[in-house]
Amino acid sequence: MIAIVLTNIVALAALGLASAALGQKGRFIVYGGCLILGLTSLTTGLAAVGAPVEHLTLPLGIPWIGVHLRLDSLSAFFLIILGLGSAGASLFAIGYTQHDEEPQRALPFYPLFLAGMHLVLIADDAFVFLFAWEMMSLASWALVMAQHKIPDNAQAAYVYLIMAVFSGLSLLLAFGMMAGPDGGYTFDAMRAAQPNAGLVALIFALTLAGAGSKAGLVPLHVWLPLAHPAAPSHVSALMSGVMTKIAVYGFIRITFDLLGGAPWWAATIVLVLGGITAVLGVLHALMERDLKRLLAYSTVENIGIVFVGLGLAMAFHANGFPTGAALAFTAALFHAFNHTLFKSLLFFGAGSVLHATGTRDMEKLGGLIKRMPVTSAAMLAGCVAISALPPMNGFASEWLTFQAVLLRPELPQWGLKLSIPADGALLALAAALAAACFVRAFGIAFLGRPRTQAAEQAHETDRWSVAAMSSFGVLCLLTGLFPGVVIDLIAPVAHAMVGARMPEQLSDPWLTTVPIASGRSSYNALLLFAFVGASGWIAALAVKRFGSRGLRRAPAWDCGFPDPSPMTQYTGASMGQPIKRVYAGLVFHARDEVDMPAPGDIRAASLTGHRSDYIWDGIYAPIGGLVALIANKMNVLQFLTIRRYLGFVFVALIVLLAALALWQ
Repeated sequence: MIAIVLTNIVALAALGLASAALGQKGRFIVYGGCLILGLTSLTTGLAAVGAPVEHLTLPLGIPWIGVHLRLDSLSAFFLIILGLGSAGASLFAIGYTQHDEEPQRALPFYPLFLAGMHLVLIADDAFVFLFAWEMMSLASWALVMAQHKIPDNAQAAYVYLIMAVFSGLSLLLAFGMMAGPDGGYTFDAMRAAQPNAGLVALIFALTLAGAGSKAGLVPLHVWLPLAHPAAPSHVSALMSGVMTKIAVYGFIRITFDLLGGAPWWAATIVLVLGGITAVLGVLHALMERDLKRLLAYSTVENIGIVFVGLGLAMAFHANGFPTGAALAFTAALFHAFNHTLFKSLLFFGAGSVLHATGTRDMEKLGGLIKRMPVTSAAMLAGCVAISALPPMNGFASEWLTFQAVLLRPELPQWGLKLSIPADGALLALAAALAAACFVRAFGIAFLGRPRTQAAEQAHETDRWSVAAMSSFGVLCLLTGLFPGVVIDLIAPVAHAMVGARMPEQLSDPWLTTVPIASGRSSYNALLLFAFVGASGWIAALAVKRFGSRGLRRAPAWDCGFPDPSPMTQYTGASMGQPIKRVYAGLVFHARDEVDMPAPGDIRAASLTGHRSDYIWDGIYAPIGGLVALIANKMNVLQFLTIRRYLGFVFVALIVLLAALALWQ
């Protein structure tokens, strides 16, 4: 099966290289080919989960080392995520890109982006992994720059490129530490190595920085709300729904596999960062009026939830509690899978809205449920799923995460005793805020009256986009109704990484989800769905049977506002204002400026709100200023003589040789 994945990589690279010569048919051929190859990767991953590990060595790359490839249960599961996400994005792109002015700008890089992610998953040595990681980063940077005529896209791509370089450099140093002075760059050699505690701490820190920055973990998330809205919508779906999961894969591969687990204090760090990431991400999403930027911040929230699950698995594994580690690890991977489904669906919907109205600003939308009924239904399904409401899939994985939090055994470390309950509270807060966020998003964009002419004239999107949204909406529902299918799929991965698995779910005749044992807690999505459906049907029947038999038509109640102007409706800013006031000083550095004219002054009164990001202002802006200052000071170096240049080279050589001697 590894040969099939390798063939897919070669085919994707060939599509990218040949796209320039395909002419007008290039768009359909490239995206259609990526759709077929994505489905092939999906089926290959399904067949490879739980199958024996496959190895392949090719006489390519660096001499005497070659290219080492490996397909195991972990890479197979993420191959399922990649295949599913890329197939959906490619199907959506066939219709979506027919409206682009310059679709050819993205064509060469889209399949190369997919090829890089495929190669990351099967890499079995540091050189192949880093080559694929950089290929993934550079191709996605080019895709962010595809719509270069839109203001601010160049800045978004620049910030993304800087963070991508930081990510690659951190992982390069981590692999260098694991390889050691003997240069064991294959993953098998790294597994066999026994680094000391200090080296493990440094490797973990570099891994968390490298994978966390690519995933969007706070405070390394700043590129994400800039790059995701700048990219075309099908690329945004891939970056948010799939690429962030490749980063999660990188973290799991190094921490759980190559290092063989991490100490308890590392789990505390992951738990703290995961909880903060979940809450900060959804709080910033609540303040956004740009629909795609809102979804990008929501990705930050969900990445936080995934890392909370991984942190719990690390904590339980370090304390010899494999049952709890399996539950937490399964919850993390299950939520990663679910996030691929509902976040891709939401970005598809946002792209359809952008195509139909020409804007992503929610304050300029409204009333789309009548003009775009299929898109509205798909977006509603995605909003319910991401809000963790049953019976959709988001509830099942977040419920498992809460079960892992509540399972907390008697752990000896005070750091874990404090951080695990705190994470439970943060997850509950994030879940409530996420529901408020997507009630606001769907209500402002799709309900009420159109706020602009563009919203008034909106129309349903093309059949390709409708097919992609409908498919992912159905998958969100099916995964929520039958979570045991995915949980059993994750079982071989959990057993390989933490040495245990959850109980077999599909063996229960009622398909009840059982985290540990049926006597502790369980959840049956089918029964809940049947109960909700039956309750609604009975209520409707009772109203029809016992209510008034007379039929009367009259104008809708105007709530005391006879003016039909859309200005009388709630806005996104007004719905988010209470949250903004509560967290004004702690999160947003927010303030309101009121301009109230004096009596007799005919100027209109105004209320101007300001908010900023403490992380950007406190970390990245000073670093950027320092870099600019150093660059200006060092500008004189380009005017030196050749003798001084040679002197610099000589000093640098001496320093490097001294460092090498000390290392050995």
